[in-house]
Amino acid sequence: MNNRKSPIYSQSFLGALDELEKIIEYKFRDRDYLCNALTHSSFANECKAQKKQVSSNERLEFLGDSVLSIVVSGYIFNSLTYEQEGDLTKIRAFAVCEDALYQFASGISLGDYLALGKGEEKTDGRHRKSILADATEAIIGAIYLDSGLSLDAVKGLVRKIALPRIEEILDTIKRGGSKNYKGALQQLVQNSKGDILEYVYVSESGPDHNKSFTMRVMLNSNEIGVGVGKSKQEAEQAAAKEALKLFGENV
Repeated sequence: MNNRKSPIYSQSFLGALDELEKIIEYKFRDRDYLCNALTHSSFANECKAQKKQVSSNERLEFLGDSVLSIVVSGYIFNSLTYEQEGDLTKIRAFAVCEDALYQFASGISLGDYLALGKGEEKTDGRHRKSILADATEAIIGAIYLDSGLSLDAVKGLVRKIALPRIEEILDTIKRGGSKNYKGALQQLVQNSKGDILEYVYVSESGPDHNKSFTMRVMLNSNEIGVGVGKSKQEAEQAAAKEALKLFGENV
């Protein structure tokens, strides 16, 4: 790759790598992998036009997607011992979907560390959902290669991405919930490319020992369901259930 030694990257970009390594809790032996994972195709194309050689993160994204899937598959297989194959597939899709990757990336301000082309900079590419999700998968792929193809090396990062959603599903099951409405809604929405699904906090009421939360689910900034529950997660499930009814699903 020869990315790290190249003068292509700015000093500010290279200088921020230490900070990012601390955030993801992985120290690269070969920083070229990390540079490559953070390089968007728009930056690589601009460099190519200037006769400079640099690779985009698209190949690492492909690898990271597969590594993410296998690590999460192993985790839910061992955690959900009574679920059937179809249910496990839906749970995995919910745990590793673009929204899960985007939420993680946003939480660590990953966009600040990316190498983007000027066009993407102007159109707020550092906050674009697809770019952040793809870069997260690329980082997983980079760690996997840098560690000598070790799945154990990526487990820490993968758990940060997927575990909150898996625990949400496990909590639903423990409370006797017969269906993961958020997962079902996410799967339904994923059939339409470009749609953005998000859950928005509305309000809470009641004493500390008996709180009630209200959450709203939005599709492309339009409200499609509102739910109330004893926790934000429960309220989100209720909102997703209402949204599924709107789509004509039998829930």
